[in-house]
Amino acid sequence: MTNVIEIESLHKSYRRRGGTTVAVDGLDLAVPEGGVYGFLGPNGSGKTTTIRCVLGLARPTKGELRLLGRPVPGGLRDSVRRIGAIVETPALFPTMTARENLRLLAAVDGIAPRTVDEVIEEVGLTDRADDLVKRYSLGMKQRLALAAALMKDPELLILDEPANGLDPAGMREVRQLLRRLADDGRTVFVSSHILAEMESTCDRVAILARGRCVCHGTVEEVISSLGHRSAVVVKVADLDTGQRALRDAGMVVGREAEALRVEVSPDSAGDVTRVLAQADQWVTELHPDHFSLEDVFLELTSSAPDDVSTLEAEARSTQVEEVSA
Repeated sequence: MTNVIEIESLHKSYRRRGGTTVAVDGLDLAVPEGGVYGFLGPNGSGKTTTIRCVLGLARPTKGELRLLGRPVPGGLRDSVRRIGAIVETPALFPTMTARENLRLLAAVDGIAPRTVDEVIEEVGLTDRADDLVKRYSLGMKQRLALAAALMKDPELLILDEPANGLDPAGMREVRQLLRRLADDGRTVFVSSHILAEMESTCDRVAILARGRCVCHGTVEEVISSLGHRSAVVVKVADLDTGQRALRDAGMVVGREAEALRVEVSPDSAGDVTRVLAQADQWVTELHPDHFSLEDVFLELTSSAPDDVSTLEAEARSTQVEEVSA
């Protein structure tokens, strides 16, 4: 399988007053061609710094990077034409309309004018395309930036928090758009902290904590990576009696609000109702309880410092000085 992004032993440090901030600490990552790849982590875990290094916007302290098979930064001239990207706050002219902003970009890159109308429609801005950008909400600016990233018809999209500022309807539209782009054969590499959206959008994910990749794989592989068993949530009239009966039968049982949560294997779910019936506890409600990507994310990143946002905030500060390799 061809990898469109390859990262080996990436380190990125910044010198600041009183010491050195390590934003990325020995990151290894390989992003295969095709599909949506989620790049997940708490604020300050190194996501934006990594993306900036991959795109040649920041110089790694150590490590090797390849983008579309070309080394970074040496091969960026060849690969950047095949890439669309959104990194941090999009740079737009607030006193121009959305259409004018895109037409200007199209003229600079030699893109046909008709492409502007196509990408405006694709991101759902047709009705507001002739409004001044300064009147746009943050979510609308994100859509406009995504339209700009699509104008080159890129084979690889690199998006840093593209759903930032969007309402639920906007998030759904972006999710559907990313899936459609991937289904058309593109690779979409997207960082985000909206885990429910990522679980329903991505084919593969990587989770970062403190500048390191702590888990990666398909969404299903990552969710099952901690060895969690599946479970059912069951309600009975007497929770104490039901819990005691299930424990006496050797089952792992916990209380969850007004119900019991019972860990089960795929072939033993029926034993739950049998044991409860034998204890004269008749089931009034039973449904599966599956672990989510958010559960795994929180467990893997729970030991991160509370104020982790300072890592990348300092990395973007004008007062920091890059540590040379």
